[in-house]
Amino acid sequence: MARRALSAAQLAVVQAVRSALLDDGRPLRLGLSGGADSWALAAAVAHLGVPARVVVIDHQLQPGSGELAATVAERAKGLGLDAEVVAVEVLNSGGGLEAAARSARLAALCQPGTTVLLGHTLDDQAEQVLLGLARGSGAASLQGIAPVAARGEATIVRPLLGLRREITARAAADWGIEAWQDPMNGDPRFLRVRVRREVLPMLDEALGPRVREALARTASMLREDNDLLDELAGEALWRCRSPRGLSCEALGGEPPALATRVLRGWLVAAGVREPSRAQVLAVQALVHDWRGQRGVDLPGGLRVGRCRGELVIGPVPAS
Repeated sequence: MARRALSAAQLAVVQAVRSALLDDGRPLRLGLSGGADSWALAAAVAHLGVPARVVVIDHQLQPGSGELAATVAERAKGLGLDAEVVAVEVLNSGGGLEAAARSARLAALCQPGTTVLLGHTLDDQAEQVLLGLARGSGAASLQGIAPVAARGEATIVRPLLGLRREITARAAADWGIEAWQDPMNGDPRFLRVRVRREVLPMLDEALGPRVREALARTASMLREDNDLLDELAGEALWRCRSPRGLSCEALGGEPPALATRVLRGWLVAAGVREPSRAQVLAVQALVHDWRGQRGVDLPGGLRVGRCRGELVIGPVPAS
């Protein structure tokens, strides 16, 4: 890639990528969707001369997706980057097509022992915070997208989270890259699209043009708080352990913010997948509001009961 003076947008992207790269010696993989954000990321990596393997995921959800993915990969090679196309099977198990596609994509990208670069921006972060707020799922959801996160034995790094989408689009255009617009990104059936096209513009108009930065800043602060609470909850879990489960006396002495996290972590470790807030509070009632009730039935055929001052979990007894 020929060196020339960078525009302001290009320089912002290059500086963001340079400061985010981890010096861990791991092979770099870069998820390239063909959109402006990931193209700006790829061009910045090429500009910096960083060895990286570009991976273009073919979700096989649209006619001609394989040909489009191959075209994107060839254009990435034109930047001087190694590139490959990986086709995935998207299995919608009830969580929605968007979530299923994301899961399949990350499984293909996140090979053990690698660092994976993704092109999420500050606008994506703002959208994620609003979606978490709509779900009402607490600080863990409102903390949004992590700049650095572990997934299995891979590490995900998102260098562009501090930049607006308009900057990455301008940078891609300044590099002479024509980005592809995924039709799913304009499909109003998806809640994220409605947040992007309707909710955020309305907030911009009502609250001012810096609302996205405020949402992203909130996510960053909540992530710090949430990390600390998770660490304290891990220590509390050890204090509350008993021979068969959890000590009701010890758990009852913990602050509610820690007690509910202890319970949630204990349930997940026992095999309860994504326990809801209502389920966690029902289990907590066995500690604080014990009246000899039978117990709490949970997904996966499990039941939490109270026996001799302990919370215990096991299969629901056959009737």
